[in-house]
Amino acid sequence: MLTIGLTGGVGCGKSTVAALFEKRGAPVVDADVITRELTTPGSPSLERIVETFGAHLLMPDGRLDRSALRRLVFDQPPARRQLEAILHPRVREEISRRLGQLCAPYGLAVIPLLVESRMQDTVDRVLVVDCEEVLQIARVSTRDGCSPSAVRAIMATQASRAARRAVADDTIVNDGVADALEAAVERLHERYLELAAGRTRSA
Repeated sequence: MLTIGLTGGVGCGKSTVAALFEKRGAPVVDADVITRELTTPGSPSLERIVETFGAHLLMPDGRLDRSALRRLVFDQPPARRQLEAILHPRVREEISRRLGQLCAPYGLAVIPLLVESRMQDTVDRVLVVDCEEVLQIARVSTRDGCSPSAVRAIMATQASRAARRAVADDTIVNDGVADALEAAVERLHERYLELAAGRTRSA
């Protein structure tokens, strides 16, 4: 099966694009969903997080206080690297496992931090959803109710547009025009079906 790693900066529209591929029958594995599943109460990953950062990150019912953890690692880059060392290997392993279980011509793995976590090697192709930074800021400010400066701070912790484009095999520009986005996804859907068929014939 052909595997596609879908990535992009905050507010670029990764979820929207993934949903359009799903509408066309492509199975989708989501790194954010996997991360949440790996940090449920009683999980080894959550135990490591508590050992590393403290029990104050747990809510009274034993669940991870994700907002508190985000604040902690956002303000402290060394803490962010520690968290990544705990989670990224497990997320990578689970993405590969789930992709391997799929039965379809091609499947997508939505990996927001694909470039930052160097997960390009877990997929056959990288698809980057891109847009102008001013659009990212406007979308996230509206969606999350945060200030433009807060969005810029988030963007500063992520790979640059240039870094993402440098690893892209395919790029979708999501400038907010729904028909254009739908058409771009349809073109790539057909392209991926062709590539998958070619791999099957040569196998």
